[in-house]
Amino acid sequence: MASAAEQRAANLNSGAYAKATELKKRIWFTLGALIVYRLGTYVPLPGIDAEAFAQLFQQQAGGILGMFNMFAGGAVERMSIFALNIMPYISASIIIQLMTAVSPTLETLKKEGESGRKKLNQYTRYLTVLLAVVQSYGLAVALEGAGGAVIDPGLFFRISTVITMVGGTMFLMWLGEQITSRGVGNGISLIIFAGIVAALPGAIAQLLDLGRTGAVSTVFIIFLLLMAVGVIAFIVFMERAQRRLLVQYPKRQVGNRMFGGESSHLPLKLNTSGVIPPIFASSLLLLPLTVAGFSGGQGPEWLNTVTAYLGHGTPLYMILYAALIIFFCFFYTAIVFNPTETADNLKKYGGFIPGIRPGKNTADYLDFVLTRLTFVGAAYLTVVCLLPEFLIANYSVPFYFGGTSLLIVVTVTMDTVAQIHSHLLAHQYEGLIKKAKLRGRRG
Repeated sequence: MASAAEQRAANLNSGAYAKATELKKRIWFTLGALIVYRLGTYVPLPGIDAEAFAQLFQQQAGGILGMFNMFAGGAVERMSIFALNIMPYISASIIIQLMTAVSPTLETLKKEGESGRKKLNQYTRYLTVLLAVVQSYGLAVALEGAGGAVIDPGLFFRISTVITMVGGTMFLMWLGEQITSRGVGNGISLIIFAGIVAALPGAIAQLLDLGRTGAVSTVFIIFLLLMAVGVIAFIVFMERAQRRLLVQYPKRQVGNRMFGGESSHLPLKLNTSGVIPPIFASSLLLLPLTVAGFSGGQGPEWLNTVTAYLGHGTPLYMILYAALIIFFCFFYTAIVFNPTETADNLKKYGGFIPGIRPGKNTADYLDFVLTRLTFVGAAYLTVVCLLPEFLIANYSVPFYFGGTSLLIVVTVTMDTVAQIHSHLLAHQYEGLIKKAKLRGRRG
């Protein structure tokens, strides 16, 4: 009997080792995939004059190209095959998500479970290809019109640019899906995360160089670093904050046994919209600046006037940025969370919020609570996003991490750590089950 018990214990230990090895393989696969992505950002697009485009990009660094370059990890600045990055896929995902609230057909697919999600994912891929084709063709035309950036303008350049960039975007989409299934998860988010973090060493070196030359005082640099740590801690706290509504389920009798009577919680996040509002707000505000830059100052007079008033750090820019963030917070939250549907699901399964009648009263209460939470979440996003803009405008700080990028980095890091932690918990849970079975056999 002792030898059999020892054999079972050895099998248990070998199973735990196998699980730990699997997690290591997932982590190494994720790192390898991200290295492939980073190498791809240095492969240049055919037909581009690197020096001429570098001068053009310096003129457009404050517009949408600068924001996309931040997300793409410098791929736009180098005009590589991954210049579009994964942004068409993200745009397509947001559009499909918004359409599910408008189209009854897509809403039905969303409620069908796994089969419906597969169809929605397929529609997202088709829309990604369409958006990538439109964006790459528009970029090719803009490069030809910029003057000097394209070595041999013409139809062949446009076609080759569209094929290359669409292929790069689809490869990144596939790579993100592989990281999700074979890595630690959150593949698309990790690709954006890798692009943003890649420029962090250079930004820190630039800040320290300013301190070395005396342009920025040492005390101010220390203050910035401490403030960055404080802002990150604040983001972590706010992203984890949620309002838990108590949900009670009534008791029911089946035969001689009594079932139910349990209570659970309905968690409502403080920031339901995530990083979508800052991205939308930045894109809308930077659009006039980018159009004016490509026109070389030869555009309409009203466009030049709007560009002058909407420059980084201007009061109008700050006010509109805050207003758009608040608007998109409420708009996107209204799209992704339906109080009426949630109240109907609670009523369907017999759940109710104590003191609130099921049905319409519950939906009104959920809407009331969510509105107050969204107001606090919108204020939090506004503060986090305006603080870097204020530092850049008033102190000329090379603060590479704006509010949007900082939010993405912190939230993706939190999600990735949670994914790894869930893998470890799953392995520990399986080990406990095996130990319990082993004890039962010994008994």
